[in-house]
Amino acid sequence: MQLEVYNDKKETVGKVSLPEKVFELKIDIDLVKQAVDAQTANARLVLAHTKDRSEVSGGGRKPWRQKGTGRARHGSIDLLFGLEVESLLVRLKIEIFQRRLIKR
Repeated sequence: MQLEVYNDKKETVGKVSLPEKVFELKIDIDLVKQAVDAQTANARLVLAHTKDRSEVSGGGRKPWRQKGTGRARHGSIDLLFGLEVESLLVRLKIEIFQRRLIKR
């Protein structure tokens, strides 16, 4: 496979030969997209975080006793949502790694 080489003025300077085994193969676009999606998702910084019970200030005692008040059970004064840091780790399946990026 012969290609022309150009300079910055768009003039032909010479020719270069490239191996056909590498440069004439078809690329699996779907597999490349999956790899790019996995890499960008893994590079994303996840900033969502809610404090757990040990990180919240206050709330060391029950607001009222467990039984006899007619009110719902409550264990602490501070408000907790129980959310954790989100994990976005995306892994490509083993079958995808076993496939080749380049179809023959």
